[in-house]
Amino acid sequence: MVMLGAGLLLGLGLAAIPLRSLLAPAPATTPAGASRPAPSNVEGPALVVETATRTPGPDPSLEVPRPALSLPESAPAAPAPATASFEDIVARTLPSVVSIQAGQARGTGFFVRTDAVLTNAHVVEGQSSVQLQIGDKKYSARVANVSKGSDLAMLQVYNASPSQPTLRLGSSTDVRVGQEVIAIGSALGVLSNTVTRGIVSAVRQAGSVTLLQTDAAINPGNSGGPLVDRNGVVIGVNSMGIARQVGEGLAFAVAIDHAVPLMNGQTASVSSTAVTPLEGLNRAMGGPSSQSDQMRQGGEAAYRKTLEWAARNAEQLDNYWNRYAKSCVAAAARSGDHAWFAVYEPNGVRLANASEYDCNSWLETVRSNAAPIREEIAKAGETARKSGVFPGVTRDLRRQFKLDWTGWDR
Repeated sequence: MVMLGAGLLLGLGLAAIPLRSLLAPAPATTPAGASRPAPSNVEGPALVVETATRTPGPDPSLEVPRPALSLPESAPAAPAPATASFEDIVARTLPSVVSIQAGQARGTGFFVRTDAVLTNAHVVEGQSSVQLQIGDKKYSARVANVSKGSDLAMLQVYNASPSQPTLRLGSSTDVRVGQEVIAIGSALGVLSNTVTRGIVSAVRQAGSVTLLQTDAAINPGNSGGPLVDRNGVVIGVNSMGIARQVGEGLAFAVAIDHAVPLMNGQTASVSSTAVTPLEGLNRAMGGPSSQSDQMRQGGEAAYRKTLEWAARNAEQLDNYWNRYAKSCVAAAARSGDHAWFAVYEPNGVRLANASEYDCNSWLETVRSNAAPIREEIAKAGETARKSGVFPGVTRDLRRQFKLDWTGWDR
C-alpha cells in the first residue's frame, strides 16, 4: 500500500475461531456450615468505498408587434432556495441510523426501507443474523444480501415498525468536490449517534468501485453509517479511514450507487481474487502495496483475530466473576472494561472475610484463566508492533472489542 493506502483502518470482521469454554461448572452444593469450593481451572483454548433541451423560438414572421417594454438594465436575481440548517439535517437523519452488533464486531447501518437496513459487508462478515438498536428499540435482522466487491450488505429486519423513518438515496454523479457532507455512526462501536462534518475532498475510482474521499472523521464503529449531503440525501456509505499517524483527515465512503443492485435483490458473485474497495484504492493510488504495507496489514489482521478470541473468553470469564464476586470480593481495582482485570493489578482484589464459598480457590481460578488472555494479547501486541501496526490502531481495536485496560501500554 502506498502513501494514502497506509494505515487504513478497516473494521473488517474476521471468521470466528472454534473455542472451548474457559470456565468450569458452578460449584456443587456442600453441607451446611462448610465452605463450598469454587470450580477448578479448565485448560484455556489455543489461539488461535438534465441537460435542458433548447426549445426553438417562434417564427419571427408570425409574431404580432408589441409595444416596447420599459425594464431596468438588470432584473434582480431570484432568491436562492432555502437550505435546511445543519442541526435540522442531523435531526431528520438520526432516527434512521442504527447501531449493529454482529458477534463481537460492532458497526452502523441505516434504514433504506421500513424493513431493510444497509451497512458494510465487513461489519457483518461471518454472521447470518445480527442485533440492531435505534434509540430504545432493539431488533433482530438477518443478513439478506452481501456484495464483498463493493463492501455492502443488506439486512432484513424482523418485526420492523411500519412507521420507521428511512433515508433518501442520491447518486455519486451529483456529487461535487468541495460540497459539505455529514457522517453519522457509532464511533468505536459504543458512541452511537456520533456526528462529524466535512467536505468531499475527491471522487476516486478503486477498481470498479467509486469512493468518495472526505475529511469528515470516520472512526472504527462508524463503518456502514450514512454519508449525507446538505439536503439529508445519502451519497455514500462510510467505510474506511486513514490512521492519524499517516494521513490526518482522510476517509472514504462507498458511493451509494453500488447499493442499487443489492436493494433489487441482486447478489454479486465475487471470486476469491475479486478487487475490494481497499485493494482497488491501493492500485488507484500507485499500484500494489509494498512489503512493509503487507506486513502491517498482516499484523493488524492477526491482532484482530487474537482480540476476537480474547473477547469471547472474556465474556465467559465475566459470567464466572459475576457469579461469585458479590460473595467473595470486598474491593477490586477497576481500570478497564472488565471487572476481573483487577487480577492484573498488584493487590487489585481484596477478598471478603467471610463467605459461604472457598473464595481463595475461586480467585485462583479467575487468575489462572485470565493469565492466558493477558499473555496472548501482549504477545499479539508485540507482533503487531514489529509488523509496523500503529499504536493508535491497536488501541482502537481493543476498544472496539471491549478489551481496554490501562495496563496494555505500560
